[in-house]
Amino acid sequence: MVKEKKIKGLSLQLIPFSELSGLGISERVKKVLSLVLDNKIAIIQGRLRAEEEARLIEDTMVLVDRVKNFKGIELAVIEPDLKDAGIFMKAKQAIANSLTGNNNALTVVGPASIIKEIKRNPKKIELMLK
Repeated sequence: MVKEKKIKGLSLQLIPFSELSGLGISERVKKVLSLVLDNKIAIIQGRLRAEEEARLIEDTMVLVDRVKNFKGIELAVIEPDLKDAGIFMKAKQAIANSLTGNNNALTVVGPASIIKEIKRNPKKIELMLK
């Protein structure tokens, strides 16, 4: 006999690029972590910069030891696949990314206690929940 646990109050929160664009690294990380600590899955329009992802992971590791029942985060990014695109399309995308901060990507961050696994390919993200 298999016992099933139901997830009560599962919440997804979309964070538009414009909401994060004016914030510094600390404020962005704090905003994302506060959602995750509230057991919400954050879907961010755009991609966090490498230093922001590193800071998010560092802060998460500190919180794992300090916050009861916090097991960490799961993070995944999905971006358009341009490897088969022509040179004009790649150049156009590079210019757009530099101007807008690569907001045509999606970043998913959620608590590891809820998300079992994130599978991704260039066209979709699948969240496997516990």
